[in-house]
Amino acid sequence: MENRSYPRIALNNLKVEACDVFGFYVGMISDVSRFGLCLTEFPLKLDGRVEKMTVIVSGEGRKFKMNIRPRWSISDNNNKTVGAQILDAPWSWTEFVMDLEPPVKDDVWRSAAGL
Repeated sequence: MENRSYPRIALNNLKVEACDVFGFYVGMISDVSRFGLCLTEFPLKLDGRVEKMTVIVSGEGRKFKMNIRPRWSISDNNNKTVGAQILDAPWSWTEFVMDLEPPVKDDVWRSAAGL
């Protein structure tokens, strides 16, 4: 069971441009949370072991620039997928993700008290 503070939200319409220390690469985002994201469809050249990357996430008429820290990466024959922690997201990113999150279920104690 995963112990996450915030849910992962599956997406399929956000493009991401990533810069490691060796070059610029374009891929997609498969899921996000307030403090993390999963980068997919990147070329194998992308170095998922760097300390920090700069990314520009775009889609739905919006752009977000932030620094991330890769936490893991896997490769198949053609592509690389990287899971990353967001280091310094702009507030607009947090609002964007919060709007995508499912509504929080009512508090059991509040329901029992009739509030």
